[in-house]
Amino acid sequence: MHKGILIILLFFLSVSCTDKLIFETLTFEKATTLPCKENCPHIKLKIPFAKNKTAVADSINSKIFSVLKSIIYIDNQPFASTDYNDLLASFIGSYEKLQKDYPNDTFGWEGDIQGSIKYQSDKLLNIEIDHYTYTGGAHGYQGLRSLLFDPQTGKIIPNDQLFNDIANFKAFAEKQFRIKYKIPANGSINSTGFQFEEDQFQLPQNIFYTEKGLLLYYNQYEAASYADGPKELFLPYKEAEPYLAIK
Repeated sequence: MHKGILIILLFFLSVSCTDKLIFETLTFEKATTLPCKENCPHIKLKIPFAKNKTAVADSINSKIFSVLKSIIYIDNQPFASTDYNDLLASFIGSYEKLQKDYPNDTFGWEGDIQGSIKYQSDKLLNIEIDHYTYTGGAHGYQGLRSLLFDPQTGKIIPNDQLFNDIANFKAFAEKQFRIKYKIPANGSINSTGFQFEEDQFQLPQNIFYTEKGLLLYYNQYEAASYADGPKELFLPYKEAEPYLAIK
């Protein structure tokens, strides 16, 4: 009898271990084959990849790839690529076509995308995408993306589902934001130079879970000018926990 119970327990333990998401880091890199002396166009990609042979892992990997396609694009149009090698080849191929069309111009295209696991628990998986791309103009664009997944389903968790009362959390975050950036409590949120739309405080598009608290991250142009750079607000869990639906 005891032996049977032990076998059952070992079975469920093995299933539990098997279900845990296991990641490996994949690296891809490609450079132009056209002659160049400096600033030779290249792109490098390093991303976490769920190794499990499950629908959950497939869903996570598919979403990460979809987001990277939206980051690596030309003329606001994502490439119709189906894998990472093809995506990088499309990026370099677009540069080479443009260079052949305009051989006397210099184009120093560049792409550097680094993905990492920011936070992982049985309730939430947070993947950070740190990206930089340059395809001409005065400067490139650098930013952070936060991908929040339900590790049980592999589906994205929208920001508004992170909180039990998003309106109260927003009010709390605004108060802390004003304190950090020395914005008068009774003044306009843009009174010190911020550029929130309609002069109303908004939560950022990207919220990160860390080991010690929530990080609210505003990319360039989201709340301030490019010259002012990104803005962030860190909220320790002991302060943010009352507002959290997922802890």
